Amino acid sequence: MKKLIIAVFSLATVLMLSVSVFAGVNVYVTVSDGSGEVDLAAKAVEVKDIDGDGSLTLDDAIYCAHEQYYEGGAEAGYKSYLGQYGLALEKLWGVNNGGSYGYYLNNASAMSLGDPVKDGDYISAFAYSDLTAWSDSYSWFDAHHTEVKAGEKLTLKLSSAGYDEAFNPIVLPVSGAVITVDGGKTGYVTDENGNVTIELSAGEHLISAVSDTVTLVPPVCIVNVAGSPVVEAPQTADASFAVTVIFAFAAVYLCVTAIRGKTIYEK
Repeated sequence: MKKLIIAVFSLATVLMLSVSVFAGVNVYVTVSDGSGEVDLAAKAVEVKDIDGDGSLTLDDAIYCAHEQYYEGGAEAGYKSYLGQYGLALEKLWGVNNGGSYGYYLNNASAMSLGDPVKDGDYISAFAYSDLTAWSDSYSWFDAHHTEVKAGEKLTLKLSSAGYDEAFNPIVLPVSGAVITVDGGKTGYVTDENGNVTIELSAGEHLISAVSDTVTLVPPVCIVNVAGSPVVEAPQTADASFAVTVIFAFAAVYLCVTAIRGKTIYEK
């Protein structure tokens, strides 16, 4: 009986994991095509197991982002391939530049497109604008979505990815960067610590930054002011969880019923 109970709960666990992968997860994706503009700004993306390998990866997430937001879908705008170091980008947002791309997961450089993703992750993929020295510097704010009340000031911190003398990855503050709001330059400039305090009008705004001294991969922060709608991921995650729980408990109920029936029959 003890072995049967263990088997039942093991089966339920497997079912929950399987249903979760099948149902997908929700992440946020930002894409820049190397022109200095933001093409996709921290948009919610429902990720499915596109290649059917039983896991959800960066490749799946960026593919799904193209399917949901790129005109013509992933077939027109996205392509990956299996290279020497794993899955790599061949085309991003319609740009095919010979492999000069970068992709970050939660503001950390990813090993390959095969890296796993989970619910709530933040993904940024970009094409290099400097195809000679590859000087593009990945940058990010300390929030990719936030909200404030009308008349309330907002402080953001801008950082970039760098390396120390031993080529170990480090985080650097970005000073002297000009803040842009909805694509237009403002008078707001980051201080020596990368901090900046801004005030915005009511509504939803795309905050980014540019620099005269550093080739920044455009950072993204979506700000909702006052009564504007809060940006949220699709509700499919909750639905997926409900389906997962139902399947798992159904499996447990059927197995326990079968065990009890067998016990009564033997008696």
